[in-house]
Amino acid sequence: MDIPDLPHGTLDLLILKTLETIGPLHGYALARRIEQLAGATSRISQGSIYPALIRLEQRRLVAATWGLSETSRRVKVYALTKAGSKQLAADVKSWEASTALVARLLETKS
Repeated sequence: MDIPDLPHGTLDLLILKTLETIGPLHGYALARRIEQLAGATSRISQGSIYPALIRLEQRRLVAATWGLSETSRRVKVYALTKAGSKQLAADVKSWEASTALVARLLETKS
């Protein structure tokens, strides 16, 4: 089962937060870590994670270098940049404000 459709930009936020928390990771390990936190039945496809990583790299929010995986394969390792840290803080603030608004509206009695 795939992770349910996320609001636009949410996967980017999850990637940035995971890199901030754990440190540099290659794409496959990053996807598996997000899945692990989301629950055992959730999956992130390579068709989702890699375009997001390319987009974040183009925006200079993550930096990629070549490294070795746990199985000694050559992989691209992604790390959060200073700009990525600033963007993450702004995105978290925006996310919290948005979810608080939705929660208030859902609690409103007609």
